[in-house]
Amino acid sequence: MISLKGQFLVAMPDMGDERFRDSVIYMVGHGDDEGAMGLVVNRPIEDMSFADVLEELGINESDEAIHLPERVRDREVLRGGPVQKGRGFVLHSPDYFREGSSYAVNDEICLTATLDVLKAVAFRNAPADAVFALGYCGWAPGQLENEIALNGWLTVPYSRELLFGSALERRYDMALGQLGITRATLSGAAGHA
Repeated sequence: MISLKGQFLVAMPDMGDERFRDSVIYMVGHGDDEGAMGLVVNRPIEDMSFADVLEELGINESDEAIHLPERVRDREVLRGGPVQKGRGFVLHSPDYFREGSSYAVNDEICLTATLDVLKAVAFRNAPADAVFALGYCGWAPGQLENEIALNGWLTVPYSRELLFGSALERRYDMALGQLGITRATLSGAAGHA
């Protein structure tokens, strides 16, 4: 199978695993030997803001949160997946890259999982584009390929607008729209030739 790294996975309507129903996942890595890793990019963690995360990590005191710009203070925290749910990951534009701690997914997207990127997002307005998620999705070698063959996922090419420029609640329908389909026209039945 061609690597899905840098693309999106979109859950089929009859996804049996409730954790992934109506999910859009950005694929950070995918290979024959190492399996696959991705982050759900359309599911917020309710009652948690970016300012809450900063305070919990001791990056920002609660009274300082008042002075954070609203766009930072109220930034959504995403439910990135069921693996290591307490670990934070930032998908971001390449204008922020730290050798040894940032991973280039492709020319347009990097992944960083250190405190430095959280400080940069909060206090330096960098990187220009970023989404923050707790946890990730992981698949053993061959597992994702099997789920796709069983009609569990659709693949959608990368779109900056889908990842950074759209409201979370619109991302699932936007991803389907990139394929020219809607929820109403999408069939849960698999077809194999």
